[in-house]
Amino acid sequence: MDRILYTAMSGAKQSLDQQAVVSHNLSNASTAGFRAQLHAMRAVPVQGDGLLPTRTSVAATTPGSDFSPGPVSTTGRELDVAIDGNGWLAVQMPDGSEAYTRRGDLQVDGNGLLVNVGRPVIGENGPIVVPLGSQLSIGADGTISAIG
Repeated sequence: MDRILYTAMSGAKQSLDQQAVVSHNLSNASTAGFRAQLHAMRAVPVQGDGLLPTRTSVAATTPGSDFSPGPVSTTGRELDVAIDGNGWLAVQMPDGSEAYTRRGDLQVDGNGLLVNVGRPVIGENGPIVVPLGSQLSIGADGTISAIG
């Protein structure tokens, strides 16, 4: 059987993947803070047995990311923050590694740990712990103030 079938199927699969990305972008367009996923395809020479210069496969690429700020809506919660410019929040992953997010709906857990979707927010000296029951405010420079 000619392996050209597999080459053609790679193009069909990438077309379906692109449709999934477009569908995802459309369904989340009105979600606060959502950024569209960018999707592109590129031709890749086929490697292996029966190498012919006219046969190419298709591979998906992510040409970039859209980090432009969207509309900021005021919620009235002191722990809802909006990132201005190219800033990021550092969070700790379950394996202890550091990750970055722009999601700004922070919470304080039962131990006083400042978390973002269950992940501890990391400051200069590790995870941020605040006094329980205190009123928090976050300054424009990221400084956290707690009043007991």
